[in-house]
Amino acid sequence: MVIRWRAFELRPDPVPLLDPGGDYLTTVWRDHVYPLARKMKMPLQLPPVQPRSRLAHEAAKWAGSHGRFNEFNLALFRAFFESGSDIGKKEVLAGLAVDLGLDPVDLSTALDGNVFTREVVADEDEARRIGVNAVPAFAMGGRILATGVQSVDRLQSLLTLPPL
Repeated sequence: MVIRWRAFELRPDPVPLLDPGGDYLTTVWRDHVYPLARKMKMPLQLPPVQPRSRLAHEAAKWAGSHGRFNEFNLALFRAFFESGSDIGKKEVLAGLAVDLGLDPVDLSTALDGNVFTREVVADEDEARRIGVNAVPAFAMGGRILATGVQSVDRLQSLLTLPPL
């Protein structure tokens, strides 16, 4: 089975961004994210910014074109959820590229030229078609199997399902 990450923006422009210090995010993080992070021994912090994620998705697609999608994607998650970096900014994405030994000028050129925009939009169109409205979402054969954070046992059971 091949697992493939797809782009999905929770709040694409012009949907309003959430207030990082607002009641919704602070409550969700206090009641759900922090307890789960402690249980999983993950150093997550409520990010002080809620950026648009389109450029981050395009940057990840770019990294994938260089055979480094997984490493870049992990760096994105760590930058946002551990360091609170604004992953909607080109200079932050370029810094992640440098950290991975990738060419930040090439990344910037790709972002400025919208080289991977079509791929990101296609992922988002497919997500809307099958009804994704939360992340993470796990789908196979055009059907959503689960949304939200899943236990290791649940993820393993999804991986053993026969193809749809």
